[in-house]
Amino acid sequence: MWNTGNWVVTSAWPYVNGVPHLGTLVGSVLSADVFARYLRMRGHRVIFVSGSDEHGTVIEIEARKKGFEPKVFTDQAHNYILHIWRLWNISFDNYTRTESNIHKDFVRDFMLDIEKNGYVETREQFVAWCPRDRLYLADRFISGTCPYCGYEDARGDQCDKCGRILDPDFLVNPRCTFCDSRPIFVSRKHWFFRLDRLEGRIYEWLRNHGLLGENVKRYSISWIESGLEPRALTRDVAWGIPAPFKEAEDKTIYVWFDALLGYISATKELFLRTEKQSEWLELWSSPDTMTAYFIGKDNIPFHAIIFPALILASERNYKLPDIISATEYLLYEGEKFSKSRRVGVWADEAVEIFNEVDYWRFTLMRMRPEDRDTSFKWSEFIRVVNSELNDDIGNFIHRTLTLIWRYFNGEVPEASKIGDLDREVLEGAEESWSKYVQHMDRAEIRRATDVVIELARLGNQYITKKAPWFKIREDPEDVKTTLSLCFKLGLYLAVMLHPIMPASSTSLLDMMGVENSGKLVVKNSPSELIKDRHVIREPRVVFTKIPKDLAATLLDSEKREAFLGSVREKVNSQRPEALKF
Repeated sequence: MWNTGNWVVTSAWPYVNGVPHLGTLVGSVLSADVFARYLRMRGHRVIFVSGSDEHGTVIEIEARKKGFEPKVFTDQAHNYILHIWRLWNISFDNYTRTESNIHKDFVRDFMLDIEKNGYVETREQFVAWCPRDRLYLADRFISGTCPYCGYEDARGDQCDKCGRILDPDFLVNPRCTFCDSRPIFVSRKHWFFRLDRLEGRIYEWLRNHGLLGENVKRYSISWIESGLEPRALTRDVAWGIPAPFKEAEDKTIYVWFDALLGYISATKELFLRTEKQSEWLELWSSPDTMTAYFIGKDNIPFHAIIFPALILASERNYKLPDIISATEYLLYEGEKFSKSRRVGVWADEAVEIFNEVDYWRFTLMRMRPEDRDTSFKWSEFIRVVNSELNDDIGNFIHRTLTLIWRYFNGEVPEASKIGDLDREVLEGAEESWSKYVQHMDRAEIRRATDVVIELARLGNQYITKKAPWFKIREDPEDVKTTLSLCFKLGLYLAVMLHPIMPASSTSLLDMMGVENSGKLVVKNSPSELIKDRHVIREPRVVFTKIPKDLAATLLDSEKREAFLGSVREKVNSQRPEALKF
């Protein structure tokens, strides 16, 4: 589908007030990594960037609670999150932070550009002051009743139920999220982004966009049709990027505007380390560059409206978003993930519970909430690993390789006669690859995994019907055809799994005799990897099931809670002080 060779792939910048949980992984970082790996596998040049979002009131508060200066707090948090990405085999080209000097300079210069172009103005704004905590409250730290839908736990910047972006003084019965007292709204001078002046251009861009998912396009257009309002660029918060505007010495840039611009600054930072320092600008300015953003659905308006508006207002000719892949929410056993209530599984805990990162990666992509909120359930985790990964995929590939090793000394036989059933299977493999590519090109990763499972089941049905173990003496030519086709199906499966399970797939492809399997490139079809007189290595077990004792513990709610509690205590003791629960 894609003719371009250059991609910038990004994930929403994780806020470093805590360890990322499974929902954070699914909605942004892991999905982006799978997509970036897929594009590289198809021969594209990919720049994969993100970073730690470390500014704002929540960090100030967390640091204060634990006796740290904010910078010390975020240093610890950022370094530990880098450790987590290494654990999960995330292939960032640059994972930076909002405290990067390159980022801070970039944001300040960008803000001056949009001011120069007439998109910034000053206004008096009612700002929430908490008299008990004695601080100005950022929008997200004010809760109250949404004036549009009546949801009683809306935040000051957005209602999680109806999705509307809010101003805190619009909330009914507002309260401070730290101490639950009622804030006082005082008038303060702030600098505003004239989002309303770009309403028509953003609307037309969205309406004519051919790649945005329907959930992103529908939500964004309806939001614009309700009317865009100027948004405050500055905050009365000490911890952040100092606002560059004249007379704004006591202000910092609102963290959302700060972090959104990080996609560009992270690319710039990456290239400044090389001899091709200006290439970042060529990449972001080229109409041939494609960009992809992986976010949760609550971030849609920031990426589909505010970020494009910032680019247009800057008049810098940067590339507007091509793909915005916004997932619904991943729940945990039917509940929202919650650090305060210890509901959920965090990224470092997961690998302690079951130390097979690729199995986690595959399972989370199988649960990826592309159409509706989806619940992570331990029973489903076990079913996916034991049934789909081990029985459907692993069993088929292992049977195929073992028979090739036994009957043909590891040399993949050539198909000598093709019957109707064989022809159906060949067509099924090509159709599966086509469907897989269509889904992956649009970042529909869960749908792509559906295709993988369907192909594995087709292979199992085929080898069972053909029963080569019975025919090896009476009809060896038919066995050659059967195992030749089964090897092709197995190779397709291994290639399709490569972006999702990179370590396991590399090991599998190496066993299947594919050269340079760690840097796999498949431009047309996996068939191109099969050589004349193709030889495999001695087969080993492909995948394994979750140990019975662990599975039994995870399925028993009482035993599970005790087990998870012990894991959480162990992992928490290994975290830096800034991120201990």
